[in-house]
Amino acid sequence: MTKTRALIALMVTVTLLSACGQPEFTYVRDRDGTTYFKVPSSFKQLDANPIEVYLSGDHPSSAAAALRAQRVWSTAFDQSADPSVDHLLGSKDPFVYATVHQLTEEQRDAVSLNRLRDFVLPVTEQVREIYAQQVAATGETPVFRNFELLDDQVLSLDDGAKGVRVRFNYQIGADVQTFDHTAILDGKGDTVSVMLLGCQVTCYRRHAGEFDKIASSFKLLRLPG
Repeated sequence: MTKTRALIALMVTVTLLSACGQPEFTYVRDRDGTTYFKVPSSFKQLDANPIEVYLSGDHPSSAAAALRAQRVWSTAFDQSADPSVDHLLGSKDPFVYATVHQLTEEQRDAVSLNRLRDFVLPVTEQVREIYAQQVAATGETPVFRNFELLDDQVLSLDDGAKGVRVRFNYQIGADVQTFDHTAILDGKGDTVSVMLLGCQVTCYRRHAGEFDKIASSFKLLRLPG
């Protein structure tokens, strides 16, 4: 066998092994099939319920938590060798959190582009000031400090949907974490779909291309009917 033919045979073998091995991506749809995205298969999927408990402040056994579970779908993915939902707010490895909220009538009336920006963490100046006042009233040290806005885009979407993509830094403890936040309100105003990507600043810079691919895959699906 010539060197050229041997090289071709080796390339074919590698291709076949890759095709038969682990898939390149994990493909994700929410509970009602309205929202879609994909993450590299190197990410480990996690139960996001602890994140919902933290973000909502509801007691896990409360009626409010039960109602939230009916209206809210969420999932999380961690690329750390030791995956944990705690990495949402601080990690040296990429982390992905995604959620879809069925809005109440009161929430539908209140949704704006700024509300989309603040859907998970305080981003706009008004909500950051409210957060600072609430923390000051408790006498506790704020979790989120030294906000830095890196980018803020209003998304151009089809079928009457509207959305934003915002990148920002927060100092959390001794480290600075970069967050990449996309939020989309569907054309009927019924649901908000949110993806929050993040890791420490040096990690984010190193994985910026990977984050862009994940964020660009985050889309609303057009359902029949």
